[in-house]
Amino acid sequence: MLAPTEDMQLFVATTPVDMRKSINGLILEVVHSLGGNPQASSLYIFRNKNSNLIKALFWDYDGFVLIQKRLEKYKFQFPKCAGTASIQISKPQLRWLLSGFEFDRISKNKGLDYSDYC
Repeated sequence: MLAPTEDMQLFVATTPVDMRKSINGLILEVVHSLGGNPQASSLYIFRNKNSNLIKALFWDYDGFVLIQKRLEKYKFQFPKCAGTASIQISKPQLRWLLSGFEFDRISKNKGLDYSDYC
């Protein structure tokens, strides 16, 4: 299981990319499509058109690390995001994404506030 560092920011690309791309191709996606710095303390997650394959790219002090996961039966769940190249997610949302759950639902529950008990 991928364990991001404390200062690592997590970004998910909102549009599918060609999964034939490896490290160099995904670095170009980070720079040109997402406007990010591939050597920053960030993890960039990309998906294919069918949403059954994701690749994650990050810089690890002296080189890039590329991680790939394919779901055999199901699809990764991504929110519909129009007008933005990427969205930033939290560490719990990353765990949900890698498990195939709808990771955007984890942040929607703001809890309950019972201020009136009458």
